[in-house]
Amino acid sequence: MKSKLYILAVVLLSQSFLWSQEETEEKDTPKKEEVLSILQPDSLQFNKKYTPRIQRLIADPLTPAKAGFYSAILPGLGQVYLGKGWKVPIIYAALGTSFYYYNLQNKEMKNYRTAYKRRLNGFFDDEYLEKDIPITTDQLLIGMEFHKNYRDIAIMALAAAYILNILEANVSAHLLQFNVNDDLSVRPNLIFDPEQTGLRLAITLK
Repeated sequence: MKSKLYILAVVLLSQSFLWSQEETEEKDTPKKEEVLSILQPDSLQFNKKYTPRIQRLIADPLTPAKAGFYSAILPGLGQVYLGKGWKVPIIYAALGTSFYYYNLQNKEMKNYRTAYKRRLNGFFDDEYLEKDIPITTDQLLIGMEFHKNYRDIAIMALAAAYILNILEANVSAHLLQFNVNDDLSVRPNLIFDPEQTGLRLAITLK
């Protein structure tokens, strides 16, 4: 009889231990929503004001590379791809101004060079002799070098505008994916810690 009671007591204790263990596991196991909120990056917590297309651009890790590639093919195309078409006139203004000065300086350099070569061959009928203060042959050579230098500067400006157009599209795409939360305010939070003497100041970025 005692052995039966002993066996019954052991069974009841084991069952109670198993039940308590299951309850503890259920409490310790995080919910699915909590797991998703931890695993999901902040940049994917889309603001409702973004259109579905912009949300797809934010979620796609290849968006910066695509934007840069499109702007390399056609300046301004990457900005249009990101929905920032207002930057296109600025890009083409920089490119157009650089090209205009390149064309102007290149034309003047060629005119000076042609007049210089003609004078070396004995022809003194160029337009620079008809000015109020005629330009000498040596001055033609100096003027040719002058316009050549400015032509080279215009070429560098044109190349810089093209490269900046690509970089701007790539950086804009990275910034678009960096943080889509409009609330970037800094909120001080005073914490009174009973285990430590003094005050502790915490700054929370929300």
